[in-house]
Amino acid sequence: MSEILHFTTLAVATVFAAAAAVAFDWLLLLAAFRLMKPATARRAPLRAQDKAGLARGTMQLARAFDSRR
Repeated sequence: MSEILHFTTLAVATVFAAAAAVAFDWLLLLAAFRLMKPATARRAPLRAQDKAGLARGTMQLARAFDSRR
C-alpha cells in the first residue's frame, strides 16, 4: 500500500511541476514579445507644406536609385 501512495505522490508532483514549467515558459514568452515591440513615438499630423517636402524628397531619392542612369 505504501508503494502505491509513493507512486501516486510522485505522479501528482510531476503533473504540478509540469504545469508550473508550462506557466513559467508562457510568462517568459509573453515578456519576450513585449520586449520586442517597437518603441514608437506619437507623431504629429503632417502639414501640407511638410507633405510637399516629403514628396519632393521621395522623388529625389527615386531618381538617385534609378537603374536607367
